[in-house]
Amino acid sequence: MREAGIKGVSRRRGFVITTHRNKRGRPAPDLVQRHFKATSINQLWVADMTYIPTWAGFLYLAVVIDVFSRKVVGWSFGETMTASLVISALNTQRSRQSIHQR
Repeated sequence: MREAGIKGVSRRRGFVITTHRNKRGRPAPDLVQRHFKATSINQLWVADMTYIPTWAGFLYLAVVIDVFSRKVVGWSFGETMTASLVISALNTQRSRQSIHQR
């Protein structure tokens, strides 16, 4: 392989830091106090963000899930990991709700 100039493919991925904490900013309040249980639908929603590595760079996905039904109620893709991405995921759910109410 050395003579031919070929190298093996490494399946290990490097460690990537996708967020930078504002050390002066105060942390967001824990409104659910770590009690992730709901007794009915649409009582408690949770959101999460993740990154998806692509050849062109990272894409970010924000998902909003209903805790009771465990169904995705909203999602959004973006090129930056910002709070507006989560707001967009909430807005996709609201627009779907208004369509179903018509």
